[in-house]
Amino acid sequence: MPAIRTVTLPDGTPVPALGQGTWRMGEDRSRRADEVRALRLGLDLGMTLVDTAEMYGSGGAEEVVGEAIDGRRDAVFLVSKVYPHNADREGVRAACARSLARLGVERLDLYLLHWRGDVPLSETLAGFRDLLEEGRIARFGVSNFDTEDMEELWGLPGGEACATNQVLYNVTERGPEYDLLPALRARGVPMMAYSPVGQGSLPERALAGIAEKHGASPHRVALAFVLSRPGTIAIPKAVGEAHLRDNRAALDLAFDDADRATLDRLFPPPRRRTPLAMI
Repeated sequence: MPAIRTVTLPDGTPVPALGQGTWRMGEDRSRRADEVRALRLGLDLGMTLVDTAEMYGSGGAEEVVGEAIDGRRDAVFLVSKVYPHNADREGVRAACARSLARLGVERLDLYLLHWRGDVPLSETLAGFRDLLEEGRIARFGVSNFDTEDMEELWGLPGGEACATNQVLYNVTERGPEYDLLPALRARGVPMMAYSPVGQGSLPERALAGIAEKHGASPHRVALAFVLSRPGTIAIPKAVGEAHLRDNRAALDLAFDDADRATLDRLFPPPRRRTPLAMI
């Protein structure tokens, strides 16, 4: 199996273009063994970027991730996120400490503000700066930031060091292509796509023709669409082995011009600016 393609962060660090999401993990202890097993298989397949958050399962997802990466920490690029209501200077530090404890690690590779709240961005940046100086995080980023939010962030002292923006993006949610994705690319900041195949709303019938042409599932085609965007990282969540292997195979699916034209016809790119969607 070919090595997983990488995307380069602003500081020059290469990370897998295809990682693993953990939303809805850690909510049911009876499923924990399956979730841990799935994450470990994903690591074996090269999907070594793992994304989680203090929100997921009220910290339960971080505990699942901690168990899954035990003994393999050095091979994992670990991402977590802080709630907006914990995003003042002291709150960020306290929330990070709790996340590190649940994960059983000493440092996060990337720590994100989950979405904007009432706390001024300058306060959150101060908290991130403290964590960077203390060695608890290696870099910071944001999630669910629209273009004007990014411009505000970049205009603040230290905001130019933002490593990524994690947003909802998939074949049916192409709004970021109009102005957000170009703005990120201009700064060399990768976009991290969550729900890259949707949440139970995959348009399988529309994708069936391309899927049949490539001997692939509609799910694989939808994920390959996201992975085909330059400077984009996808973090689908999967628990079943077949689902995980289908995710990995999406990296090897290459579209031709006819495929791209069909996708644009079925799911037109945005012609005007639209507010950033989020779930």
